Amino acid sequence: MQNPADDATVTPVLPRLERQRLHDTVVEHLRRFITEGMLKPGMKLNERELCETLGISRTPLREAFKVLAAENLIEISPNRGASVSRMTEAEVWEAFELMSGLEAFAGELACERITPAELAQIKALHYAMLACRAQNDLSGYYSRNQQIHERINEAARNSILRQTYQSINRRLNALRFRSNQDSEKWDRAVQDHEAMIAALEARDGKRLAAILRKHLLEKRDTVLAGSAVKVEREAAVG
Repeated sequence: MQNPADDATVTPVLPRLERQRLHDTVVEHLRRFITEGMLKPGMKLNERELCETLGISRTPLREAFKVLAAENLIEISPNRGASVSRMTEAEVWEAFELMSGLEAFAGELACERITPAELAQIKALHYAMLACRAQNDLSGYYSRNQQIHERINEAARNSILRQTYQSINRRLNALRFRSNQDSEKWDRAVQDHEAMIAALEARDGKRLAAILRKHLLEKRDTVLAGSAVKVEREAAVG
């Protein structure tokens, strides 16, 4: 016969799981809003408007703010509230420089450790990404693009590398997203991905590392060139 006390220990789990799902969902939505530029660097975050948009109360929103602040995606000031973080040109340069090394190392390890099933998943994502490019679906393209980089990183099977990669990449996601808005650069990124798949299939770690390093450094240069143009335009208007 089941002890009634056992039921008492089990039933509270469901509300906690639901709350955790809500918390994760809010964080994911806000990350996407920042990545895709709906929430721009320096923008003050209006709690009331965000609550209405997401259909939530302020408690889960503020909990999500704490997570995003820990990831350096937003800044919280006691007097001014929360705003989307800005990166200086020096921070952009250094972050992409580090990311290029992390992705190159992950590529080398992945070529040694990836399974056939994992490779098949990456190739399927690649073809889905190409379909999004053909439809000029930047959001869909970027989602699959990032999944490919994530899968390569996971295939490296190095937990410390993965934690460091995720921490840096969250700060760069919005910049990586915007670097594909120029059609020519978007097509060049697709070509890089074609070469990545070929190197991964051949288990050529040195080749994949070189492609990934070049891929990230070119994105850095695109981002910094774009920021310079923006500064020039703002100065001309002023």
